[in-house]
Amino acid sequence: MLDLQRLRALHAVSVHGTVGAAAAALGYTPSAVSQQIAKLERETRTVLLERAGRGVRLTAEALQLVDTAQELLSIVERAETALEERRGVPAGRLTVAAFASAARGLMPAVLAELARAHPALDARLSEVDPHLSVDLVARGAVDLAVAHDWDIAPLPAPAGVEQAVIGDDLCDLLVPEDHPFAGRTALRREELGGERWICQPPGRICHDWLVRTLRAAGHEPDIVHQAEENPTLVALVAAGLGIALVPRLGRGPLPPGVVEVPLDPTPVRRLYALWRTGAARRPAIAETVRVLRERWPTVTAAHAHPPTVTA
Repeated sequence: MLDLQRLRALHAVSVHGTVGAAAAALGYTPSAVSQQIAKLERETRTVLLERAGRGVRLTAEALQLVDTAQELLSIVERAETALEERRGVPAGRLTVAAFASAARGLMPAVLAELARAHPALDARLSEVDPHLSVDLVARGAVDLAVAHDWDIAPLPAPAGVEQAVIGDDLCDLLVPEDHPFAGRTALRREELGGERWICQPPGRICHDWLVRTLRAAGHEPDIVHQAEENPTLVALVAAGLGIALVPRLGRGPLPPGVVEVPLDPTPVRRLYALWRTGAARRPAIAETVRVLRERWPTVTAAHAHPPTVTA
């Protein structure tokens, strides 16, 4: 008989792409995941993983087994949802994926509140880019995702995935204190041509938004520095190396030498909670979404401050 935990390990490798990423998502060590798959290979007398450079590739037999694992895990999820719904209280393990600034600026308070109010609930967080987290929900790799989109780039929800709006995160232009924009009370997007930009790498939602917005205003963006984390973007602005558009969520206090200038209209990214339709009745999902939406006004109030301008 096939072992469900070993099938879960193989399914995680298929979803996340590497043994290490699968281990992180499952809360195991990479060696534990490798051992689970090795045992599955012995039980099935089938090679499931092949070396591909420094990583691994699933064989055709493994991909077929992954389809079976997906079906079995869906059945288990429905059974767990029915039991939790019958008990009427959030319980069991809940895996949550959130993008970086939400993981830093929103999720700690949410997870702490869930832990205090529901000791039987084991909520676990992974930091995942919004481009990936929605697919992870759809494929059953995580139970719930906190993702975002921009006002000109809506976030598509695939079939079988439901979503609820958490709130809107405003974004501001950050410039060095000696920049000509530093004394302005507002800027229009048409005025942003000819600037040296600091931004996230291509493929990130923030990068794509900046490029599309400036091109729509008639400017080709000159992106001179790229970094994954918003604190790094802020540090580069503080060093006088360019300007950046940075959301308020998880940004933290601005360091000396950085001035916040609002844009008109203000760029907005909207935060969503997403979960599979089959798990919609699960009390843990409903409670987590409730806490997310309840906490959001507190988070936005903490970031609602007037821009700092130089004399």
